[in-house]
Amino acid sequence: MAKRPVSPPVADGERLSKRVAFLMHCSRREAEQYIEGGWVSVNGQVVEEPMARVVDQTVVIDPNASLMGLAEVTLVLHKPPGFEAMAALGEAGKRVKPAHQLLLKENHWAQDPAGVRVLKHHFAKLTACVALEVAATGLVVFTQDWRVLRKLTEDAALIEQETLVEVQGEVTADHLHRLNAGLSDNGQPLPQVKASVNSTSDTSTRLRFAVKGTHPGLLAYLCERVGLQIVSMKRLRVGRVALSGLPEGQWRYLQDGERF
Repeated sequence: MAKRPVSPPVADGERLSKRVAFLMHCSRREAEQYIEGGWVSVNGQVVEEPMARVVDQTVVIDPNASLMGLAEVTLVLHKPPGFEAMAALGEAGKRVKPAHQLLLKENHWAQDPAGVRVLKHHFAKLTACVALEVAATGLVVFTQDWRVLRKLTEDAALIEQETLVEVQGEVTADHLHRLNAGLSDNGQPLPQVKASVNSTSDTSTRLRFAVKGTHPGLLAYLCERVGLQIVSMKRLRVGRVALSGLPEGQWRYLQDGERF
């Protein structure tokens, strides 16, 4: 006789979201938001996965629980050299290191002034917004907020970026004049930059460049055209948002009052 197919075993317990919905007298979607907001603990441990299953564990909802804290976030990262700012996590390989992979809880800047609780859902559906050369360090932006994404893409040509470029040797007045006067390539004018000397040492000079828009490779090309050899490059600012004291390899939240 043919055997009846065996039904797959049913996981023990019920979904945490169902238990929270019962305890809070709310909808399942609201229960999921409480859980994703880090307000629910199971046996004393915060659980942020609505699909987690519970049987007889103690489920507690923080008395300060609120659904107001699930706003879309924007993360500011100090990218180290060697990482691709715009690469997706799925592109990781021997030749590509997405900067996105540095967005981990353990890389959150301990002195972040935003005062936001780090939640797992803050790392979901993040989009890289502003390209930066692989060899360069400095500020890059990842966001869940469509308004920030639109600002940094549609208004990119209007947003000024500030970059510190260290070059070998001395930078003369003639170098600065040529950089600021504007250069062309095959008869086409290159984007206008504002260049000034930031600091000097016995072996190198640090130049501060300001330019509107994102132009990967532009500063390296301009320096090469005037005979300057780049040692390092670091983006300090995008619009009105600055790198400030953010350490390399760490990230922080964009604060409520910050605007690009």
